[in-house]
Amino acid sequence: MKSFMAKKEEAEHKWYLVDAEGAVLGRLAAKVAPILMGKNKPTYTPHIDVGDFVIVINADKVRVTGKKEQTKKYGRYSHYPGGHKYVSFSDMMAERPERVIELAVKRMLPKSKLGKSMFKKMKVYSGPKHEHQAQRPEKMELF
Repeated sequence: MKSFMAKKEEAEHKWYLVDAEGAVLGRLAAKVAPILMGKNKPTYTPHIDVGDFVIVINADKVRVTGKKEQTKKYGRYSHYPGGHKYVSFSDMMAERPERVIELAVKRMLPKSKLGKSMFKKMKVYSGPKHEHQAQRPEKMELF
């Protein structure tokens, strides 16, 4: 019996539309990341990008559980002494709610060139409007 290995040229990419209104951040990211990787397909191959495109709308209406709204922080480091910068979850949601979902999903993808190409297939919008009607995205219910 031979194992199936997908080829890059034969990969078929579909477009999905996900509504994040009322969804818990981590659970949403845990459902979107495997779709970007292609793990929901029988043709999944770890070293080939066979995943689908995902459009996430209503990113400003995503929620977190517990006290994360007050305690969760996003950090970055400039590689200089004292170069740590932190932004709270509530500030990030006020300024750039799309970035919250992007970071959650990005951290669940592989840390490689392949992971970067998978991440580029996700489009996040804070409101209900998006600019990908021409791709005819299929509405996907995750919950």
